Amino acid sequence: MTKANSQFSKADHAYMKMALDLSRRGLGKTSPNPSVGCVIVKNDHIIGRGCTSDGGRPHGEINALSQAKNVNGATVYVTLEPCAHHGNTPPCAEALVSAGVSKVIVATGDPDSRVSGKGVDILKNSGIAVLEGLLKEEADLINQGFLLKVTDKRPLITVKIASSNDGKIAKNEGEQTWVTGPEARLRGHLYRANHDAILVGINTVLIDDPMLDCRIPGLSSQSPIRIVLDSQLRILENSKICETAKDIETWVMTLNQDKEKILRLETKGITVIKVEENDEGQTSLTHIMEVLARRGITRVLSEGGAMVNASLIKAGLVDRIIWLKSSESIGATGVNALYDIPITELNRYLNLNLYDEGKVGEDIWLEYITTH
Repeated sequence: MTKANSQFSKADHAYMKMALDLSRRGLGKTSPNPSVGCVIVKNDHIIGRGCTSDGGRPHGEINALSQAKNVNGATVYVTLEPCAHHGNTPPCAEALVSAGVSKVIVATGDPDSRVSGKGVDILKNSGIAVLEGLLKEEADLINQGFLLKVTDKRPLITVKIASSNDGKIAKNEGEQTWVTGPEARLRGHLYRANHDAILVGINTVLIDDPMLDCRIPGLSSQSPIRIVLDSQLRILENSKICETAKDIETWVMTLNQDKEKILRLETKGITVIKVEENDEGQTSLTHIMEVLARRGITRVLSEGGAMVNASLIKAGLVDRIIWLKSSESIGATGVNALYDIPITELNRYLNLNLYDEGKVGEDIWLEYITTH
């Protein structure tokens, strides 16, 4: 046990683990707010638990308090510092004080200037014991998207790759090829459900005509916002994405100023967003991520294609890699999963750490976390 955690008991760890599991439930559903988990314990019994509601409110602490009948003298385990500012609702820190809890254990702090340290101060100044840092690293990973939005003005960016064993996504350029099995594709839809937005380039839309929705039974309502990078506004107005834009929120990021086409797309329900260009006359990925963060996006899943994912990697914007890998190979003539980056040479561009892995159907999945 590290020095920082030596003050915590095994029971403290167990209750905070529960709070962290609750926090994970809200990923992809609470932006622009973080997904906070909260567990309230009294006399060694859990009397309340909650996570941030869909849309970001009520917060996890409020949902947990609403379950508990008598929290006077209770201990609260919360994954993020309780908020201290008045928004649409009163601060969670003040709600905990009013409820009469005796101790609050916080996993990690909130870097938002409206909260940072202030939530803890409200608790301490009211005589509540506060302990910080329990399972901080895990809490930071769960809400990395929210933390990055505050500190770096951009969302968490996850690149998803589905490829053959030798890192190919198709047999030939310009054709759609299923390289992984149905179980792996279903897992890919699960990743869509826990991200705020899914990002693709226009070539993927033109070649595959995808829906980019979540097709897991019971989770269809959690389809992320669909974002298309389309610098020249080449998107076809009869594409699946355009035809379903009134059902699933869709944004097109472009440099083009064709007012007539923009109006037609907007009539279909698409939000057209004008962005800046980089030195090569292409859409600036850094600027795009700043725009997304300003619009409340905290977690982006990039499904490519190959050029978009490679560009994100080269720009140093990638925080995680999810690789769904088939056991079969396509061969040297196949299309590289990352355009001009050999997948075996990813470590030249990213400091990768294997975080989790497993088998799904006949394929395997690997999840990497990058350090910047």
